Amino acid sequence: MTPRTSFDARRRQLLAAGAGLGLIVLARPALAAPDTLAQAIAAFAGDRPVTVGRVVLDVATLVDNGNTVPISVTVDSPMTAASHVTAIAVFNERNPQRDVARFLLTPHSGRAHVSTRIRLATSQKLTAVARMNDGSFWSQTVDIVVTLAACIEGD
Repeated sequence: MTPRTSFDARRRQLLAAGAGLGLIVLARPALAAPDTLAQAIAAFAGDRPVTVGRVVLDVATLVDNGNTVPISVTVDSPMTAASHVTAIAVFNERNPQRDVARFLLTPHSGRAHVSTRIRLATSQKLTAVARMNDGSFWSQTVDIVVTLAACIEGD
């Protein structure tokens, strides 16, 4: 093999490997995405029990436009070193990806309150789950009616 031919062969191998990696990166979220709301919550909680309570998911139950839906989550916690929220996650029932948002907290966060805006593809359930430093999980679920659905990612 001449030096030029060797260079071309390596270039082709590198391009093929890059294309294959790109396909893996694109396909992996679709393959790993939980099929149901319950599966997404179970994946977050590590199959530990999730108890209803201590979490307040503040979101309008009737939403005019699913493209920008303000939500906030507050958890009843003193946020001390002995007792605090370590994470808050929000999951949905019908969007293409069940995992809407995740927030990490520490006792230095001051209070267990987060807010953001999300997109909702259609009317569905939203569930906020809080993980406490003692390993317990708490949640609240809200049914949302969306009158103008957001765009759904196409195939």
